[in-house]
Amino acid sequence: VQLQASGGGLVQAGGSLRLSCAVSGLTFSSYAMGWFRQAPGKERKFVAAITWSGGSTYYADSVKGRFTISRDNAKNTVYLQMNSLKPEDTAVYYCAADTRGVDYDPMRTIFDSWGQGTQVTVSS
Repeated sequence: VQLQASGGGLVQAGGSLRLSCAVSGLTFSSYAMGWFRQAPGKERKFVAAITWSGGSTYYADSVKGRFTISRDNAKNTVYLQMNSLKPEDTAVYYCAADTRGVDYDPMRTIFDSWGQGTQVTVSS
């Protein structure tokens, strides 16, 4: 399984970006998917996750109401729409997949495949 994240860039505070993550593999529709981010000098943190069908989504408190995770199983792609961006959102964003065939569960999901990351920089 390969994950390719894209869509990062430089944006002013209050602006928007949409990240995409294209996933190879024949069973994308049975991968729980997530987004994480890592700011300089800090540990990688959970941002958002989505179940197989896209029917349930989960967010870190810091992005609730501003970010939206979605997926298109026909295109093997997961998205992260980021609105009202803040300087503290600056980080490398990574997409991740749980390829074990277990739908997303905050207590059970293990993300075992990771993309290469895309830089998001929000200027004040």
